[in-house]
Amino acid sequence: MVEYKWVALSNTTIGVLMASINGTIILISLPAIFRGININPIEPSSFQYLLWILMGYNVITAAFLVTFGRLSDILGRVRLYNLGFAIFTLGSILLFITPNTGYTGALELIIFRLVQGIGAAFLFSNSAAIITDAFPPNERGRALGINQIAGLAGSLIGLVLGGILAETNWRFIFLVSVPVGIIGTIWSYFKLRETGGTAKGEGIDWIGNLVFAGGLVFLLLGVTYGLMPYGTSQMGWTNPYVIASLVVGAGLLVAFPFVEKRVKYPMFKLELFKIRAFLMGGISQLLFAFAYGGVMIVLIILLQGIWLPLHGFSYSSTPFWAGVYMIPMMIGFVLMGPISGALSDKYGARTLATVGLIIVGSAFIALSTLPYNFNYPEFAAIIFVMGLGSGMFGAPNTTAIMNSVPRMHRGAASGMRTTLQNSAQTASLALFFTIIIEVLAATLPTALSNAVISAGASQLAPIMSKIPVTSALFSAFLGYNPVGAILSALPHQLTASLSQSAIATLTSKQWFPETIAPSFMNALRISFYVGAAMAFLGAIVSALRGKRIIAEEATGVDSPTERSVNNERNEI
Repeated sequence: MVEYKWVALSNTTIGVLMASINGTIILISLPAIFRGININPIEPSSFQYLLWILMGYNVITAAFLVTFGRLSDILGRVRLYNLGFAIFTLGSILLFITPNTGYTGALELIIFRLVQGIGAAFLFSNSAAIITDAFPPNERGRALGINQIAGLAGSLIGLVLGGILAETNWRFIFLVSVPVGIIGTIWSYFKLRETGGTAKGEGIDWIGNLVFAGGLVFLLLGVTYGLMPYGTSQMGWTNPYVIASLVVGAGLLVAFPFVEKRVKYPMFKLELFKIRAFLMGGISQLLFAFAYGGVMIVLIILLQGIWLPLHGFSYSSTPFWAGVYMIPMMIGFVLMGPISGALSDKYGARTLATVGLIIVGSAFIALSTLPYNFNYPEFAAIIFVMGLGSGMFGAPNTTAIMNSVPRMHRGAASGMRTTLQNSAQTASLALFFTIIIEVLAATLPTALSNAVISAGASQLAPIMSKIPVTSALFSAFLGYNPVGAILSALPHQLTASLSQSAIATLTSKQWFPETIAPSFMNALRISFYVGAAMAFLGAIVSALRGKRIIAEEATGVDSPTERSVNNERNEI
């Protein structure tokens, strides 16, 4: 009979695989989705739907991870993990049958993605804890490495599969998760069992749950709407509602630790932060996610909106080929993940995780040196190395975090770790978008105006210079050439005044990418510098984590703080 630990690993790996495929399949398939529901990406109001389809999933997942992790400690990790599988599958079915089109259809997609996000929160908050419960300490790094490989393999599969399915029918993009979800739900229900301790008799911290979830939701809502145009501004950071949302969210999160100190059964185990390995591992995870979370989307914008059209690819085919050309990053992670996980079982996480973050930071610096019309082998080598670095960091750091906490608090610890990661990823997207939009707002209108004059269409200069930056960014991300849509919306008298050569120039594959490329690359370099700084700072924090500790080594104590003291005394 197959050992239970392998059953637990295989099932949780399927859950991570499904959720990961869903993440990147959306990233690549948005052009087909928006065409399928008949939304015009040039309209400024369309940008908010792009943001919510991209970020809403992470917002809702981040908001509930700690809550669900704590509930799992009380009610059982396997029970709530099974529920997550079922909810995620339901969300996938609802997305497949989305009944409407236009902005109503987009709103339905967002709501159904939020349903998926709730299911994902159950899965993410429990998978690492279930694996940690099932495997002995000397095998956890390898097991968690395999689990994280599934996550990156799912990302790779999603990139390619999204491009393939988008060519057939956009609804298939969501249908692909359904059979996996059904099989995983049935399998987890019959095969997984509770092997970890539970916090029996403890109550639910309803006040803490509301304060924390409310604070995180308000904060992430403010960040999301801050990216949207407001009045005459290209961004919404001066919008009173955005400011109020940020202030309320920050206020609730500041109040949260004080609430937790006064409730009988706190949801957020603040004493876990007294464990050095947990604290430093969590902070380095936060900084890594902040650096790495937005890099995938900005590189895909670079490929779809600029590099691929300049190399002869049609706009309709760029989403698929962008996925293909990002494969080296995934390969790097898949190769290094299990190796670093196995090595961390033997040598600990500090050196591996620290070197991994240094490699990621160096790869960011290398990316900042590339021109927009780069040689692909050079680009592929850099993102491959970046994948190696992220793989070297991921499994050892997760193993170190989960090893450092007592068995009965692993659900809460897993939820806390994943909350830091998902919140930072969402904030990373917002930061990268903010940098890009701000820099483009300062340079793109003039670049567009000058470019149409050079093309012999000076009468369009006032119109082109007023194109919202978000529309240009949206078009680049979705692989659209917006010039054709702009020309078709102009009065016939104005378009008739254009020469055929001017029209041919403006609608060519090269004109729009070459026009936006210099401004976009300036913005991209700044975001790469920020990513590098975050990665290097994370490396410093990782190096300060101390030696390897395993909570089970503690003897005769129950509180996390006392366990921490004993673990520090019995360092391996």
